[in-house]
Amino acid sequence: MKKLVVYLFIGVLLSNCDVKVTQQNDIDDIKKALNQSAENWSRGDIEGFMDVYWKSEKLQFIGKKGITYGWNATLNNYKKKYATPDQMGTLIFKVLSTDFLAKNLYSLTGEYYLKRNSGDLNGIFTLIFKKIEGKWVIVSDHTQ
Repeated sequence: MKKLVVYLFIGVLLSNCDVKVTQQNDIDDIKKALNQSAENWSRGDIEGFMDVYWKSEKLQFIGKKGITYGWNATLNNYKKKYATPDQMGTLIFKVLSTDFLAKNLYSLTGEYYLKRNSGDLNGIFTLIFKKIEGKWVIVSDHTQ
């Protein structure tokens, strides 16, 4: 009986370690996708920046002007607001926290810094990432 309890305890410990490793791998992949998005932005590639967003009309972007639904509408808003390389500048993200919500679903809270000749911008954001068809994508973005 003691052996059974020991084996069960070891099994629980090992399965918990596996979950933590999986979650850390997920977080690393999410941060990598976010950093690639910032690099694309800083090169003046808005479409490349948007690659990390869910290409769906269900994508939700919440900003100062309200809620925008859809990948195309979000892309068009970015293109209007950041029409030139000078307006785009260099984008840096600082991740403050990540939280496991459910399998293949995380929230990420951070700060953004946009360095521009026309005046720097900064703010905070919360992103909801979901793994869809093997790729981590932003399904909801609340940026201030």
